[in-house]
Order: sequence, then structure tokens, then C-alpha cells
Amino acid sequence: MSNDPDGRRSIPISALEHYAYCPRQAALIHVERYFDASVETVRGDLAHAAVDRIGPDQRRDGTRVFRSLPVWSDELGLHGVCDVVQFDAAGPMPVEHKSGAYHRAGPADVQVAAQVLCLREMFGADVPVGVVYAGKDRRRHEVLVDTSLAGRVREMTWAIRALFDEHLVPDGVRDARCRRCSLRPGCMPDAPRRVEGLFAPRPEGSWDD
Repeated sequence: MSNDPDGRRSIPISALEHYAYCPRQAALIHVERYFDASVETVRGDLAHAAVDRIGPDQRRDGTRVFRSLPVWSDELGLHGVCDVVQFDAAGPMPVEHKSGAYHRAGPADVQVAAQVLCLREMFGADVPVGVVYAGKDRRRHEVLVDTSLAGRVREMTWAIRALFDEHLVPDGVRDARCRRCSLRPGCMPDAPRRVEGLFAPRPEGSWDD
């Protein structure tokens, strides 16, 4: 992971989505470097391949569309790549593509909000919303990046930075999210994290020889 100009660890925007879903997932991917593919992750890779063509396009209405656009924030210490950024008279707007369903206030909202904050800083523009395109319903969902959501991104960025700097791997969440997670085989959320007395010596006994 690269460092920002202030010497802090720069956090990849993708880690925000992972952390919002499950802090342990974020640590396994970004600290332990563990990843395992599933049907869902492969479907997501294919969906991104359809839009991850580097360079600008010009639409008939004058909107310019940039694909795979690198973005960053020196203020927050964030970096990443936007799937799509649309530029029109109102300014830039990121569009994050997801292959599955959209869940309001979910991890995708945090990810696209971080992209919005980067674009605000980079272009000095008022970027009120980002968009999450959900492949499951083939709809665009606008995400208003207000003070509350921006604060959530900032707090999460600092929490992730502390996690990574200290090389910590939190316990799993052990709920419905585990069933959908491709990292379950290596995460083993149901395995006990601490077994008291497993290696403690037994008290001395009396033996009748």
C-alpha cells in the first residue's frame, strides 16, 4: 500500500467496501493477502470487464465519460479507481458498477461516497451524488453524499488505517453475511477463536502402580 504526502498509509477505496461489509474480510484481503473466488466474485469481475476500458467517450448530449479513472484524496489518505466518471455541465459524477442487488446504506454506498469525496478534492467541484449501477435490477441508484455519509467515510478510513498499521485481524461477524462471503473457507467464522485451558497442564494426579 502506498503512502500519502503526509507519510500516512494511503487506504484503497475498495478496502472501505470490504470493511463496511465485514472488518475481518477487509483484514484478510488487505493484511493477510487472502482471497478466494466464488460465483459472485467472478460475476463481478465480468461485469467490471465490460466497463473497465481506459479512456474517455463522448455522448451525444455532450457528456464525457471516463472509464477506469484513478482518483485520490490527500486530505483523507485514500486512493482508488472509479469504474466510470461522467462529466457534464454540472461537474463529475462517479458510477460504480455492481453485478448483484443494491442495498441502500450498504457497503457500495460507502465506496461510491469515497469516490465522490476524492472527486470533490481533485476538481474543486460540488459533487452531491454518486451512482451505484446494480446489475441484478439493471437500475442506477443515486447516493446522496451528505455530511453524515461523508463522516462515515472519514471515520472508517481512520479505523482501517489503524487496523492495517497494527496488522490486526478482527473476529468474524458470524451472521448471514458469512454465507455470502467467498472468504468463508479460509476465514472459518464458526471456528472457536479462544479455547480456555486447551494447552494448560492438568493437575498432578495420584497413580496406583
